[in-house]
Amino acid sequence: MSIRDVRFRYPGAGAPLVLDGASVEIRAGERIAVLGPNGAGKTTLMLHLNGILRAESGSVEIGGVAVARATVRDIRRRVGVVFQDPDDQLFMPTVGEDVAFGPANYGVRGAELEARTAWALGRVGLPDAGALPPQHLSLGQRRRAAIATILAMDPDVVVLDEPTSNLDPSSRRELSATLAALPATIVVVTHDLPYALELCPRSVILSEGRVVADGPTRDLLADADLLRTHRLELPWGFDPLTAPRR
Repeated sequence: MSIRDVRFRYPGAGAPLVLDGASVEIRAGERIAVLGPNGAGKTTLMLHLNGILRAESGSVEIGGVAVARATVRDIRRRVGVVFQDPDDQLFMPTVGEDVAFGPANYGVRGAELEARTAWALGRVGLPDAGALPPQHLSLGQRRRAAIATILAMDPDVVVLDEPTSNLDPSSRRELSATLAALPATIVVVTHDLPYALELCPRSVILSEGRVVADGPTRDLLADADLLRTHRLELPWGFDPLTAPRR
């Protein structure tokens, strides 16, 4: 995945640039966290990865294919975005119908659709949830069900926006185990610095629409001056240098 010199502003007279030359290269199969303070452009960058937003200049490529009007249907099959609120993603009467919706929209039918749905739900630890209404699941389970809706599309890249938001410790551990086992490239947009260290060997810091740091997550989080400059803060007492290595 290649993001090169992307610039973007939301519509409106005099609107400022939200992304101002953002660039990063992400290798296939990599797990990378996108960190930064509120207003840095993290979610905006995420929405460029499958064509929900389009850069006014610069380029985004997925596997060598540029994100553009002519390619966006294929790009959205290859890049799955999991939103912060799973209720934005689960809208069908049952969890199974939600998981089947994406592949069915791309022409998958019959036994293959059933197999994909069952596989995706099993992959996220919800093999028996297909017949349940989404509202019968806990928040952590709904978040994993939202990931299953993406996995059923067999994507190359999974992008998650604040995946640990409002999760209790047990749900957080279950989500971590789910994500760590995925074969796809994983991009995690998060304020949760310990979680970034737990899941992602590499991180970038986005500030004022630009990538200002890129390196091993442990090294970035150990740089107190870097974190202070870009308004990032570790939990009290957390030491990234002594935290367990995955």
